[in-house]
Amino acid sequence: MSAAGRWALRAGRVDPEIDLTNLGRLGGRLVVPGDREWPTQIDDLGDETPFCLWVRGTVRVDEALAGAVSIVGARASTDYGERIAAEMAAGLVDARRGTVSGGAYGIDAAVHRATLAVGGVTVAVLAGGVDRLYPAGNTALLRAVVDRGGLLLSEVPPGAVPSRVRFLRRNRLIAAAGRSTVVVEAAWRSGSLVTARLAAGLGRPVGAVPGPVTSAASAGSHRLMREGVAVCVTDVAEVLELTGAAGDGVAELAEQEARRDESGARPDDGLDDGAIATLDALPVRRPATVEALARSSGLAPHEVMSALGVLELRGQAARSEAGWRRAGRGR
Repeated sequence: MSAAGRWALRAGRVDPEIDLTNLGRLGGRLVVPGDREWPTQIDDLGDETPFCLWVRGTVRVDEALAGAVSIVGARASTDYGERIAAEMAAGLVDARRGTVSGGAYGIDAAVHRATLAVGGVTVAVLAGGVDRLYPAGNTALLRAVVDRGGLLLSEVPPGAVPSRVRFLRRNRLIAAAGRSTVVVEAAWRSGSLVTARLAAGLGRPVGAVPGPVTSAASAGSHRLMREGVAVCVTDVAEVLELTGAAGDGVAELAEQEARRDESGARPDDGLDDGAIATLDALPVRRPATVEALARSSGLAPHEVMSALGVLELRGQAARSEAGWRRAGRGR
């Protein structure tokens, strides 16, 4: 049978009502752009933005992803890599941030387990349907993600089987979902490098954890740093610095970014791209320096200073001896 014929058979079995019924049996839901819980950072994908997200878990998607950090790496990870990934995930939870990964073996699993172990929110972005707990060896872990306050997300409907193409497309969602992306271990041709480059292309800060220079498991991480795609991060404090805020006030930040006034205005209405990037990078509680804001926003320090002047005049940024934070309407 031709490829077109096989596609026609599959297309003939597509039935949204059945998909929604199956999802409902799992306690899941469908989230589309415009819904209150739609994570607007996904819209940065432009034409590649998914039409919808199939979701399992009780927490709102936008809240789970507010300030979250994507951590990716090798499936065939080392003890060193898994330990670093777990320490970073736990540290992010202490800083009131969630984690995002791909639900796979190795680094992904270490991130999800560590986040759950300290009571944090973790999001697993799947290449197949949210009813397909893949890989099979992580079934218990993925169920725990749902049962313990995390989320399973996918852009493909229930019943969809993971495939190479879907794994590659899944990577762009991981890159867009996180406020920053960290690669813990990656071989020279690892798919994690794809995720890192996608994140950089979206303007997200990217970090990579160094490993032994003799380790093939870290060759890709070193490559990202050598090529200027990623900066070196060695602990959670450096990840938080990379991400832009000190970690406090993530829940408040989610509420502030979602808030509208009675006219429907957004805090970033009337701002240019540089000011929006600076506003997004401003922490809610602990002030950040201009240099830290430049790193997290991807702007030059003089561009950040210019944007901060505009935001201060609008009452959206406040300056102190320690640095800058959000204020007023920007909150």
